[in-house]
Amino acid sequence: MSSLKFGTSGLRGLVTDLVGWPSYAYASAFFRSVSADDGRRDVVIGRDLRDSSPGIAATVASAAAASGFTAIDCGALPTPALALEAMRRGAYAVMVTGSHIPEDRNGLKFYRPDGEITKDDEIAILAALGDVTAGGQMPTSVPATPEPDAVERYHRRYSDIFAPDILKGVRVAVYQQSSVARDLLTELLTSFGANIEPIGRSNKFVPIDTEAHRPEDIAFIAEVMAAGDYDALVTADGDADRPLVADGAGRIVRGDVLGLITARYLGVEAVVVPVTAGSALERSGGFNQVVRTKVGSPFVIAGMEQAKAAGAGAVAGFEANGGFLLGSDVTIGGKILPALPTRDAMLPILATLAAARAAGTSLTDLVTSLDAGEMASDRLPNTPSERSGTFLERLGDEHFRAEFVRPIGSPHTVDQQDGIRIGLDGGRTIHFRASGNAPELRCYAEAKTAQDAQDLVRWGLTAAAASITKQAG
Repeated sequence: MSSLKFGTSGLRGLVTDLVGWPSYAYASAFFRSVSADDGRRDVVIGRDLRDSSPGIAATVASAAAASGFTAIDCGALPTPALALEAMRRGAYAVMVTGSHIPEDRNGLKFYRPDGEITKDDEIAILAALGDVTAGGQMPTSVPATPEPDAVERYHRRYSDIFAPDILKGVRVAVYQQSSVARDLLTELLTSFGANIEPIGRSNKFVPIDTEAHRPEDIAFIAEVMAAGDYDALVTADGDADRPLVADGAGRIVRGDVLGLITARYLGVEAVVVPVTAGSALERSGGFNQVVRTKVGSPFVIAGMEQAKAAGAGAVAGFEANGGFLLGSDVTIGGKILPALPTRDAMLPILATLAAARAAGTSLTDLVTSLDAGEMASDRLPNTPSERSGTFLERLGDEHFRAEFVRPIGSPHTVDQQDGIRIGLDGGRTIHFRASGNAPELRCYAEAKTAQDAQDLVRWGLTAAAASITKQAG
């Protein structure tokens, strides 16, 4: 059985299941699904730095040519840079990337001229796909037209808007690893006056997850920051649509906190976030409106569109992984930063560092002032979706839910948009949801202290495992 599956953002699966005919078939299905649009026939193609990505990108270009599209090769660049280029040209886009997952996996992200595809678009692609396992004959590859300037245009998106001294004197370690934005990030921060030290460049792909941090990444960041030489450490995941920022003490700043700081810095009035984001947004965010959605950028984008249609002012969205989506134009120093409704790592990194400098405080103190509480998360692996689904269905029952959480408190609120998010006494929450990418049950918790949040997750996974085993038996 193929591992290929649409998740929270794009198609992903094992490289062995994607290379060759499958990537050709999925790309062709995308082109067929949009062939009835208004005559636009250009597609820009980008990729991350995985070993498998250039070959898959070439296959996508062949599928484009066979479908009557003009393929434009933007090379290795951040996903938001490719999306920006597609919007500029009024073109479609395909990004070859597995984002933060290991190198033995890869994926495809699809874009329309106005941004990411929706869940309805995913359904249309699958309808046009047919039986991908049947195989087929691919035509001779056709070289795509090179476009070397897309990265520079993405650089200018920020360098033309923000003042050149917003990071003057800020000491930053740029953990380059294998992120496709490793050079761009170094150049951009330097252009704003930061004192940059590039570290940790790798020729081997490093699967940086900006939400579920690997122990080795936590240890590496703590070691780098222990000497006190830097005010912050920054990096991004493989395709640079998710940021990771650590303060001067080596503590990683939560992605939703980065989003909160960025939205405030930009003067955003309405924010749209998935249910996994912390409750500090409602408690102390200072926004006119907070909208919560299911997990996944397509849902956040749909929420931003709904907020704008309802008359909201400046709108932005962000996720617990730190990816920031600018849903409307904002004015900065008399200049307009145009909307870019796709996950972006560069904007939250810039805005967070600039916000701390503008406040004349450390990043540590800025985060502390938000009183955002603590969050923790973990997963129960090897849990098929049918078992997770049965457990979540039972947890949706009021009486079962009350009995299930009795050892840790009483349920005060419940949100069933994406899994079951339960509000407990003392400002605590515990949230269970099935993964969209893997056979896993995920558990998220929020509490006043990190230890309490970790204890909630540990209890939650143990209790869930016992309940699932009991129901299976």
